[in-house]
Amino acid sequence: MKGFDVGLVVPEGLAAHGRGEAFDYLLGERTTKQAEKAIKAAAAMLLSAKSPVISVNGNVAALLPDEIVELSKVTGAKLEVNLFHGSRAREMKIAGWLRKHSAEEVLGVDAKFFKKIPEIQSNRRKVDGRGIAVADVVFVPLEDGDRTGALKKLGKKVIAVDLNPTSRTALAADITIVDNITRTVPRLVEAARKLSLGREDFHKIVKGFDNKANLGESLKLVLKGYKKLGLAR
Repeated sequence: MKGFDVGLVVPEGLAAHGRGEAFDYLLGERTTKQAEKAIKAAAAMLLSAKSPVISVNGNVAALLPDEIVELSKVTGAKLEVNLFHGSRAREMKIAGWLRKHSAEEVLGVDAKFFKKIPEIQSNRRKVDGRGIAVADVVFVPLEDGDRTGALKKLGKKVIAVDLNPTSRTALAADITIVDNITRTVPRLVEAARKLSLGREDFHKIVKGFDNKANLGESLKLVLKGYKKLGLAR
């Protein structure tokens, strides 16, 4: 993987992505109707936010640099580097990679703006005072459950992408998109463009989305795929 070779991704990131791929097989490696509903709600939430932020880790930067930068531009969300297995060198590489792919501003790499999120012990407790620290909506693709819960306690709305509908992240987020990140972000960009050009009521779309019900339907699809493979009776 090129992202690993150039130092954007660590081995733990490759392993985490691989675990998610197992659920993608059960979902038929496709974007479901449930995921489409979540994507539309997520686009509306980002567009209606006052201070939206997109949290970027190594996997996201390596897989979708152009698309994640485009999502930032379409929604007005700031980009912030935030790593579980962090190092100064990798933070700078990811920021530089995003700028190479047309990002105008990348937060999370200037030490003078660093703040800490309470109750988190990992490197992800470090956030930018201009970004996640003051955001009302945070898009956290490929997230860990501890930080999602902490962000919720701080009163922030969280949008997550997680192929496992039963994970802590999926259950804690306000909107969970159960889909592969490589399919989600391009569709999220498209949905945001369509909504921004129309006269949609963003708040009505968000309010009408039931995350728990959507996760329940997504879980049914996972179990159906499990049975289809002959792994259950």
